[in-house]
Amino acid sequence: MDRILLSRKALTEASVRWHKRGKRIVFTNGVFDVIHRAHIDLLEKAKSYGDILVVGLNSDASTRRLKGPTRPVNRQADRIRVLSALRAVDHIVVFGEDTPLKLIMALHPDILVKGSEYPISGIVGAPEVRSWGGTVKRFKMRPGYSSTETIRKLR
Repeated sequence: MDRILLSRKALTEASVRWHKRGKRIVFTNGVFDVIHRAHIDLLEKAKSYGDILVVGLNSDASTRRLKGPTRPVNRQADRIRVLSALRAVDHIVVFGEDTPLKLIMALHPDILVKGSEYPISGIVGAPEVRSWGGTVKRFKMRPGYSSTETIRKLR
């Protein structure tokens, strides 16, 4: 798991090496609290756009701020373990801010991927990625899948 989990500093250093080698870096982010099929579809599609898929994972604290006091259901260490087991995921970086903008600025991804529930104007980092010649892709999420909805049903 050490290979897959990167600190922000290690991410920045690796990003420089990857770019020098001509690797296409893809970035997506989220809470990934209760992994479901739509998450898998998104991660596999994101990976297909480039050579290296980096997933920004909201920390437990940022998840609570964004989703409320009962979230996350699965602790950060457990979410890391599940994501690290997925073939599509090359690296994971945990971030504690409410948005991944600092990670995006450090990584300089070639491609930024988010679900289609976000309009381009609402995708954090989209203007920045486009400013250095990158692209932003919206992935049509599979209807009926949502961690929040799954958790609601279980409660």
